Amino acid sequence: MSAHSHSHASADPAAPQKTAMPKSGIWPVIRSLLPYLWDFRWRVALALTFLITAKFANIGVPLVMKQIVDSLDKDKAMLAVPVMLLVAYGLLRLSTTLFAELRDIVFVKVTQRAMRKVALNVFRHLHALSLRFHLDRQTGGVTRDIERGTRGISTLLSYALFSVIPIVLEISLVTILLATKFDWTFVAITLAAIVLYIVATIGITEWRTHHRRQMNDMDSKANTKAVDSLLNYETVKYFGNEEFEAGRYDKNLQRYEAAATKSETSLGILNAAQSFVIALAVTLLMWRASVGIVDRQLTIGDLVMVNVLMIQLYIPLNFLGVMYREITQALIDTEKMFRLLAENQEVADKPGAVPLTTTGAAVRFDNVNFGYDAKRQILFETTFDVPAGKTVAVVGSSGAGKSTLSRLLFRFYDVTDGRITIDGQDIRDVTQASVRAALGIVPQDTVLFNDTIRYNIGYGRPGASDADIEDAARRAHVLDFILRMPDGWNTMVGERGLKLSGGEKQRVAIARTLLKNPAIMIFDEATSALDSATEKAIQAELREIARDRTTLVIAHRLSTIIDADQILVLDAGRIIERGTFRELLDANGKFAEMWRLQQQDAEKAALQAA
Repeated sequence: MSAHSHSHASADPAAPQKTAMPKSGIWPVIRSLLPYLWDFRWRVALALTFLITAKFANIGVPLVMKQIVDSLDKDKAMLAVPVMLLVAYGLLRLSTTLFAELRDIVFVKVTQRAMRKVALNVFRHLHALSLRFHLDRQTGGVTRDIERGTRGISTLLSYALFSVIPIVLEISLVTILLATKFDWTFVAITLAAIVLYIVATIGITEWRTHHRRQMNDMDSKANTKAVDSLLNYETVKYFGNEEFEAGRYDKNLQRYEAAATKSETSLGILNAAQSFVIALAVTLLMWRASVGIVDRQLTIGDLVMVNVLMIQLYIPLNFLGVMYREITQALIDTEKMFRLLAENQEVADKPGAVPLTTTGAAVRFDNVNFGYDAKRQILFETTFDVPAGKTVAVVGSSGAGKSTLSRLLFRFYDVTDGRITIDGQDIRDVTQASVRAALGIVPQDTVLFNDTIRYNIGYGRPGASDADIEDAARRAHVLDFILRMPDGWNTMVGERGLKLSGGEKQRVAIARTLLKNPAIMIFDEATSALDSATEKAIQAELREIARDRTTLVIAHRLSTIIDADQILVLDAGRIIERGTFRELLDANGKFAEMWRLQQQDAEKAALQAA
């Protein structure tokens, strides 16, 4: 499924590209990264040109060294010859480093932009996934997966382009040079050593990979536990469970420690195996060159050249070990991130979906069936209308399916059967962004961003003027409270708004929704956290807000919905009664029973207060 954001996915050029889950292995991952590199194809070409130039300069160094040594060996050598050769040697050495640095300077922007784009796509895709995914996920682990995955992209691009290509090029050039200058035994020893080296490196690294994957899992689990525990700081304190939490965290840290120890130990074995192969190959080549000098077939310059060639070849080959390890680790790290991108979006805009057009914003639930999973149905053949500009309230016991109505209207989930329309348009046929733009909600459980009060109210309409934000705060009866705070509008609300009381949070949420100014309002037990006096003041304000708007009220306290144009009584996912407040009381059914119970509770509370 394509990883696009809610809004106008088909037309948005900035929308993420379609990303399929890569098969394991480097090339499928590199292929999935190619679209991100295409924007900078000229930079990539220039970087590769610098890289190839550096490699040719590198191969030139031993050739010049042979000439220098052999020219010094002659009795009648002119001083000018070694001076020119020394200058050439110096220039080649400089070129090797200079072109490698130029390559890095040119390519750094490509790597950083690819990391940024992929991270942004994952972030957008996570927001595009359904509520079901977010209820199942654990934030700490997901953020760590994204962090490691973007780092892995940098590693993959750098190593794949700037290590695989130059090593192949260098091996080819060295082999050609040995084949033209020396006999077949030099080529045979070199190629046999390279094959043995690569086989040993890959074999041991594959064995190490298991420990690395285990290490990552333990790291994510430990991080998830830590984040979860700190988010629930108050609960931990209520029950005095600090040591219990530390114990849970330490269990994962112990497993991480064990996996990391095995990973590092196996790294030592790998390095030792690589060093053995290199030492053996260099010794054999030196022996062959020495025999050639004794037989007067080779010069001392040839011995020096073979030695320098081997050192230059085995430096990148030694790096091949590091490179293979890093690429394998980066693949493991990016694997999880790409799995997030491959996560089925579940709720997606139809191809060619058009924005919703609202005239009066009449809402209709038409024979809606829905369940969060197949085994447990929540709504059964639910049909009702919220006429344009009218207020409809839904009441019922906890778990009756009241809040599910708002989640379906916002299209966090799609209905199993039936349809929901706004002004006659099925919300599945229009863009999600336009549906959500038409809706405003004051939820029962208000969650705020860990930022200022101004930011949290302004979130209702990013870019709104200060005057508009203040007006929304005044209408939500929160302005006086803000002005009383020492930092005023810049007061930080804390993680999830925990520095504010329930009532303060609720009023900030009401102000935020007022600023959005939507065509359809949803109040999901919006005043449940308020005291009676504040509730009365805000209820009057909410009635004023709802007057010209289509409003759906999900209510717990029945006294707050006396003025509703229609009240629906929901019981176990079915509408069992509907009518005005007076009609439902006269019917003497479930609603009347709920009203009597709440009146008795209110009388008891009043007597206790007296």
